[in-house]
Amino acid sequence: MTRQFGVLSVVVLCLASLSAQQKGQWTPGQYGLNAGVIPIPGFTYMNLAMNYSAGQANNSQGNRLPNLTGTYSFWLDENVFMFVPNKKILGGYFAPYANVNIANGNLVAVLTLPSLKTTGGGAGLADTFVAPVNFGWHFSRLDFNAGYAFTAPTGSYSAGASNNVGSGYWGHNFISGSTFYITKDKGTSANLFMVWEGHGQKTTAVGTKATPGQAFTTEWGIGQILPLDKKTMSRLLQVGFVGYDQWQVSANSGAIGQIQASSLPYYSAHALGVQTNYISMKTGLIFFFKYYDEISAKAHTKGRTIVFGGSWTLPIPKPKPPQQ
Repeated sequence: MTRQFGVLSVVVLCLASLSAQQKGQWTPGQYGLNAGVIPIPGFTYMNLAMNYSAGQANNSQGNRLPNLTGTYSFWLDENVFMFVPNKKILGGYFAPYANVNIANGNLVAVLTLPSLKTTGGGAGLADTFVAPVNFGWHFSRLDFNAGYAFTAPTGSYSAGASNNVGSGYWGHNFISGSTFYITKDKGTSANLFMVWEGHGQKTTAVGTKATPGQAFTTEWGIGQILPLDKKTMSRLLQVGFVGYDQWQVSANSGAIGQIQASSLPYYSAHALGVQTNYISMKTGLIFFFKYYDEISAKAHTKGRTIVFGGSWTLPIPKPKPPQQ
């Protein structure tokens, strides 16, 4: 499933060279194992809780800013609604979805030379991610999905405010997910999700207009399924290694006061982690947990991400019981 988080606009933490940085809307850590798999036909609801926290900010060379201390963290509660009709189109299944987000962020930052402290944070409805065009295909050794999505700036945003939970601009995303089954029994898989995001214009804290540069994110995972009930295969445990990589790939445009936005450094972040899933084939329930540690960051905070939650699918039509 996909989601985004506009609360990054709360980052007043950019007191030094990051002060005018324009971040994208996609928050990495959404995908991992089973990135190319869409649910069976029916209605699926997913709830996902994400926490990101960082205790340092890096400059454009990837080095810690020595005079800037403090913490930055946010919680995001994602509510994903997907409906998959029981009819193939173009050889695949139509799988549109919407993601409604509730956010809570907090910032305490101290710049020691000169001594300066700032705080910020906000809570409430964040931006909404909608994929009106999304298709998924099932092949013998590959599950693949691709589509278009947009980010609507439904979260509160006021230029210069320290309690924003929205990004203040529209976003456009091209998304795709792939799951390649390395073994014939589909127990071992390699997964890759990609999103390319473009951004609309926003009003900056000093009243000028700026457009954040485009960003590209990959999220990947290598997983193994371990049957908990080998006789019926009704309960499965899946474990694996996951990670993400995010880059700004085009320059910002417009101005932030007297600063040309195009002069700001490009940001990037890279993380490694682990994931575990519990899958109940009979009930349609899935529970998951992921942990990521950022190993590199440029013009960006450097922290860790925890993700946990579950999903439930109501199959439509209802499967027929096996014949005795």
